[in-house]
Amino acid sequence: MAIHGATHRTQTSSTTPSSFSKTYQLKQPQEKLYTDFKIYWPFSIPLTSESAAIRIIRNLENLGLYYTLFVWIILFIILIPHHKTSLILLVIMTYVITIYHLLLRACPNNIVFHRRIDKRFVFGLLVFATVVLLILTDAGIRLAVTLACAVPLVLVHAVLWVSHYVFEVVDDDACCCNKELDSLVGHSEFEGDGLENV
Repeated sequence: MAIHGATHRTQTSSTTPSSFSKTYQLKQPQEKLYTDFKIYWPFSIPLTSESAAIRIIRNLENLGLYYTLFVWIILFIILIPHHKTSLILLVIMTYVITIYHLLLRACPNNIVFHRRIDKRFVFGLLVFATVVLLILTDAGIRLAVTLACAVPLVLVHAVLWVSHYVFEVVDDDACCCNKELDSLVGHSEFEGDGLENV
């Protein structure tokens, strides 16, 4: 059978130099070396008593809500079995404090809430009223036990915690983390440059 107009080509194998194939290999994304990977440990022991005091004050300002919530949860669990009235009063006073805090956030330009009335005085008064109500409903001993157990843990955490150095905003245009983290840490400037040893 004759094939008209078609030509057969023999395949020639092109040989590449072996040195080129050995030295040049494409790396897959999972094979890249992570040279800038650092293991971060958020706890460290302060070097001096002054740095410990500064760290405690800064952590109480930044993490005070979480510390309060920690103590509140312990007190709530302790009050569940026998002190139903104290538990209800604790929840009501927590609700009142939360409503006041939301009013402060909802009206940032209100002169009465922010200048005429000191919010620290109002929060202190509400916490004092909560303590008095718990003592009057025979939950004072449980409150004292809760504070005796939780406050040392909070102070140890406040002395050792240095995790706010994790968030470093390099460029405001490239990253919007600065504004998103304001509500969590309470301020928009991270002072991690001069206080590394604190």
